[in-house]
Amino acid sequence: MSQRPPQPSARRSAVYLLDQVLGEGRLMSDLIASGALDRLDPADRARAQRLANDTLRGMDRADRLLKRHLRKPPPLHVFNILRLGTVELCNGGDAHGVVNDLVGLIGGHKRYGNLKGLINAVLRNMADGAGRSWNDLRLPRLRKWLRDPLVQAWGGGAVGAMEKAHFAGAPLDLTAKGDPAALAAQLDGTLLPTGSVRLSDAGQVSALPGYDAGDWWVQDAAAAMPARVLAAQPGETVLDMCAAPGGKTLQLAAAGADVTALDLSERRMERVRENLARCGLSATCVTGDALEHSGGPYDAILLDAPCSATGTIRRHPDLPYAKDGSEFGALIELQSAMLDHALSLLKPGGRLVFCTCSLLPDEGECQVDEALARHPGLSVDRAAVADLPGVDPAWITEEGGLRLRPDYWPDLGGMDGFYIACLRV
Repeated sequence: MSQRPPQPSARRSAVYLLDQVLGEGRLMSDLIASGALDRLDPADRARAQRLANDTLRGMDRADRLLKRHLRKPPPLHVFNILRLGTVELCNGGDAHGVVNDLVGLIGGHKRYGNLKGLINAVLRNMADGAGRSWNDLRLPRLRKWLRDPLVQAWGGGAVGAMEKAHFAGAPLDLTAKGDPAALAAQLDGTLLPTGSVRLSDAGQVSALPGYDAGDWWVQDAAAAMPARVLAAQPGETVLDMCAAPGGKTLQLAAAGADVTALDLSERRMERVRENLARCGLSATCVTGDALEHSGGPYDAILLDAPCSATGTIRRHPDLPYAKDGSEFGALIELQSAMLDHALSLLKPGGRLVFCTCSLLPDEGECQVDEALARHPGLSVDRAAVADLPGVDPAWITEEGGLRLRPDYWPDLGGMDGFYIACLRV
């Protein structure tokens, strides 16, 4: 008789996510999109993601504590169970539930079931006080492949402040379809200086008031800035060049623009259509290669170019473990090609907002400097970023772009890292 596969649970699924990220170099977003959590109910799905993310954020501390109780590193799957349990216990998790569940999880494993005694002993040590020094350990640092270039760009102090923001994680930010102040009052949220609404303990997103009615959508405060810089006007023809998952498309459509949303992935474009339908907004959705797009000419273009996504680590702590920086060169070349092609699709006098969710100047400030050198007559509209509500003058860069970082707004919960510039032809 064949053995039934084990029942899914939040902790079992979280360990699976950790195994895939740390063992196979896969991104958590790709795993979830491919159905890794589909067998869980919505509450457990959210809990599995939270457990995996919390473990990745605290892994450096967990490994330091575990090293005191292990003669040698155990197999990765076993190590990840210990890591998850340590992070849970050191953050106030119920000792009985955590230890028993994880011992049971390893006990049923064909290959590592004989190590349940190790799991039990180590985690009970953590529960009995071995993890009391958790808060005394240094903040987890970025991996060397990313930390070194960031220190070179921004200095050690700034990178340390970014690491503090990464460890704290990210609250939930919303963009209102209508009045953001009214939405903040309705959801007991904080109205941020740039117009986004921030919730500190949101719970299940789809259960929040206004979700089904399409009154708002989830979008980090920094990610909402590029569309505000573009400032689309009613009736303008606007291309959202790399549109998925659609937050910026929704902003442009809500402003009354005639929006074309373009993305290479049909699966991701379907998500854009779903978001438009939920929010009662319309755009022309096109699946295709941005470098081959021949529409327009457009009054304005928003190019959120493919990038390293290093600005999103506070929400995606798997990224430094699933990547190693080897793709940077190809991404920088792609951004440059996309920027050049986008400029060719503009009407005379048109404007293009170029942005990346990256902390690396090569994917932001340097791209704009090089575009200005390649295109005589191209200029940066400094006022487009400087005049926006909530923008600190210190965020304006030498060439006239806007540099956002996770360590900004430390008292409000930070923001994603972004670079944004408005170019005029």
